Amino acid sequence: MTETSIPRAEQSLDEEETATLAVNGDDTEDDETEDDETEDDETEDDDAEADDDADTAATGGRTKKAVGEGDLFRQSEIAADYVEGLLDILDYDGDIDELVAAGRPMVEVVGERLQNLVGQRGATLEALQELTRLAVFRQTGTPSRLLLDVGGYRANRRKELAAVAKNAVEKVKEYGEPVRLDAMSAFERKCVHDVVNAMSGVASESEGVEPNRRIVVRPAD
Repeated sequence: MTETSIPRAEQSLDEEETATLAVNGDDTEDDETEDDETEDDETEDDDAEADDDADTAATGGRTKKAVGEGDLFRQSEIAADYVEGLLDILDYDGDIDELVAAGRPMVEVVGERLQNLVGQRGATLEALQELTRLAVFRQTGTPSRLLLDVGGYRANRRKELAAVAKNAVEKVKEYGEPVRLDAMSAFERKCVHDVVNAMSGVASESEGVEPNRRIVVRPAD
């Protein structure tokens, strides 16, 4: 694997903030621009919206170039190297797989004692994913929609969210009133949207701003 830059312990917070702003186009509200989109667009792919907003900010609003599968796999390799370095620093053991799935690079970490890398409701995992995307950007100059999973958390969470979505749909159909779900991450909202959009008679939309952005399931118009 190639050597990937890992943030140094002695690096100042100002330097880290400057690097992050460089990726986000000096926009500290990465996903806030998705609030300007229509409700119909939000129901299609909430996670993709969040990623595309960050990409747009990183490129200063320029149209992104199409990324080939070879480039995507290169991103996953860089990300895998970066994650491997983090595991070494934290003294965690895990097997790392890099791949491309559904048109986006992915890195999966499997092993024991990895729960601390996931955190409460995946909060730590989301932060690690953003750091890993930043590492990819530093090497390639291209914003990445990399998906990072640890210990199969995302797969398990998809199953849980499918049950939540189906329960909400049943309530909407029974009472005819909108159901507001708890605040969720972009990844979690996409999982719910996918389930709701596959069912007839109901629709879903996102409301609010991060970190309190949530889904509303309502009767279809």
